[in-house]
Parts: sequence; structure tokens; C-alpha cells
Amino acid sequence: MSKLVTVFGGSGFVGRYIVQRLAHEGWRVRVACRRPNEAGFLRTYGTVGQVEPVFCNIRDDDSVRGVTHGADAVVNCVGTFDVGGKNSFDAIHVEGAGRIARIASEEAVERMVHISALGADAEGPSKYAQSKAAGEEAVLDSMPGAMILRPSVIFGAEDGFFNRFAGLSKLGPILPLFGGKTLFQPVFVDDVAAAAAKGVTGEAPGAIYELGGPHEGTLTEFVKDMLEVIHRRRIVVNNPFFLGAILGSVLDVLSAISLGLFTNNVLTRDQVRQLKVDNVVSGELPGFEELGIEPVSAETVMPDYLWPHRPSGQYAAIKDSARNLKI
Repeated sequence: MSKLVTVFGGSGFVGRYIVQRLAHEGWRVRVACRRPNEAGFLRTYGTVGQVEPVFCNIRDDDSVRGVTHGADAVVNCVGTFDVGGKNSFDAIHVEGAGRIARIASEEAVERMVHISALGADAEGPSKYAQSKAAGEEAVLDSMPGAMILRPSVIFGAEDGFFNRFAGLSKLGPILPLFGGKTLFQPVFVDDVAAAAAKGVTGEAPGAIYELGGPHEGTLTEFVKDMLEVIHRRRIVVNNPFFLGAILGSVLDVLSAISLGLFTNNVLTRDQVRQLKVDNVVSGELPGFEELGIEPVSAETVMPDYLWPHRPSGQYAAIKDSARNLKI
């Protein structure tokens, strides 16, 4: 019988790519998520019965144990941008990750892969970075041989990075940024999935890996590249951090007093703090080279999924070609 892997958060952006890779490699995949009824599309990633979405709440021991029992490996892809509430940084990044690792150890699970984030730092300026570092520590306490992946900002068809800025570019001639000079090293989502798969199968040893794409640049540079892909001319303005802190504070307060009617998915105070730190690999830890993976650049992938943001959408290429016709 083929081996079984439980992928926590497997219906999310990164998780679905990991599920697909592992299914193609012949693993039975148990997808642990909060809304399995909305994860039915994952069944098509394998043969009948190979991929099974199941309910799990990583804040509950019994729930985690139920989906971990019998697994040969586990992958934790669960993350959040909520500073407070039931699904806060501490609840998900620290306690949730630690719970998965502890129960995996108790259930004699052979391997664990944990998706963290580049910039995870116990002394970092943002609570997000601090919680990611604490989560790594909690995982290693119970599963010292775990593979921990620290990707830079992740791009791909369902991403919240290039898609977000592409959407904002439709609102007017000016595209405001905060942290425009901050360095990033965007990494393709399927490259992250390939790295995780190597950890699950045992092709790569447990360690902390920093994952960055082949190119690094400022946020402004990547946004301008994105604008070229979607055929939009915009004035990109880099605003000072103190304005971002003010905007983030206002939006955070509105979210807090709205009783759930408004969720701040625009800009938080913690994200502003995070934007002050470069998001590139340090070169001091292993990465794609040690994993034998050649990362894909953002420039080669963006046109494949950002075309809906073009003024003419799917017809942009046809219109461009028509302009060259001679009557």
C-alpha cells in the first residue's frame, strides 16, 4: 500500500501545489482543512480515493490527532495574517505548529515539513516574524529532524502579491506603495512545493532551508515589471513608512470596532513593520541549490496568470496583433 501523508492547510495557496506533487508521486494524501466541503477540487489531483479532504482544526488536540494517526509524514502549510482573535499569530503559527509536531511525534510519524517564512526572527520588528520564529522552535522541540522551509514572498496563479498590486492598478493613474525600496526575492509556488515534496519523500534531509527566486529586487522594481505584463501605465509612488503606520492603524481600528463587518486585508501596522526588513535569502543556510531545484523567475510566469488584469484581458494579444495589420 502506498504511503500516507497528511497536509495541514492543503486546500490553501501553497498546500494545493504540495498535494498535487505528492499525489503525482503516488502518495495517498489526507488534506486536513477547516472546510473540506470546499476542497473537493483536490480529489481530481489523483486517482479515485487517493486524495481525501478531511476536517481539522489545528487549535484542537483531538482534531489534529484524528487526521495524523496512521500517517507516514505530515506537512504544515497553515498560516495567518490575523494579529489577534481565535486564529491569531500565536494560535496558528506557534501553538498550532507546535501541536502538529508534538502529536506527530507521539504518533511516530516519520517525517515533517513545516512551511515558515523568510525573515522569521525572534527579535524581528514584526509580530509576524516573531511568531514564525517561535513556531519553528516549537516544531523542532518535538520533531528535531523536521524540514523547515523559509520562502520569500510566493507568487503563482492564486497569489496575493502580484494579483493584489495588479488589482490596485485599476483604481487610478497612481499606484502607491509602502516599502518600495525593500528588497524581495519572489519564489514560484510550485518550486516551494517541489522542495516540500523532497522533504516528505526523504530525498532531502531535515534542516532549515531559505528559498528565494533567481532574482532579487526592490518592491518598486517588481511592481513595475508587473505593470508591463498587464499593459498598464501607472505612476508608482513610494510613500514613507510613517504614513503607512497611520493608515494601518486606522484600518486596524476600523476592523476592531466593526464587530467582524470589516476585515483589514489592505494594510496592517504589523505589515508596515515587516516591510522595513529586506526579504531575501541570507546565503548562510541551504536553499534551492542544495535541493537540486532550479527556481523559476517571476518574469516567465506572470504572463500566464496576470492576463485577466490587462485592459483587454484575453484579447490583448489579438488587439496588439491587429494594430500591425496593413490595410
